[in-house]
Amino acid sequence: MNKIFYIVAFLFLFGNQSAFSQQIGEALKAKDSVKLREIDPLRPTKAAFYSAILPGLGQAYNKKYWKIPIVYGAIGSSLYFYIDNNKKYHKVRDAYKRRLLGFNDDEFQYLDNSRLVQAQRFYQRNRDLSLLISVGLYVLNIVDANVDAHLIQFNVNDKLSFQPEVYPNEINFKPNLGLSFNYKF
Repeated sequence: MNKIFYIVAFLFLFGNQSAFSQQIGEALKAKDSVKLREIDPLRPTKAAFYSAILPGLGQAYNKKYWKIPIVYGAIGSSLYFYIDNNKKYHKVRDAYKRRLLGFNDDEFQYLDNSRLVQAQRFYQRNRDLSLLISVGLYVLNIVDANVDAHLIQFNVNDKLSFQPEVYPNEINFKPNLGLSFNYKF
């Protein structure tokens, strides 16, 4: 009974005291660590418009300068093949027309008329295909600028991770490959 009295008295005297060590100031309060950026809804439209005016300009607007040589290389090579196939088509067509008029002094003397018709079809098909690829790459350039401008506005941080994982098989201890998708709350 004597020990309990001393314990109760000790807690009554010293347990009710409040310690004044420090006060929480403005500098110690936790601030939001994620900086909010203002979303510009017209940014993707501007990037697509710029890229439609001049291929690669939308990528420059998005500050993805490394994509500009890829855009010009892709569109330029498909236009090169279009021009080359168009020249060859016209050469073969003109030679065939001259053959029909009775002349046989062209550079395709080793080909008969049916082979000239086949060559015309071949170069015409390749020319048309090159034109379709050029138009497709031009549209892809516009879509890339638009999508990239959309994705710039997303908040990507370390809470969301996607990484490969190598773990041993429990039966024969051979390495297994897998992918892990982690989201930290």
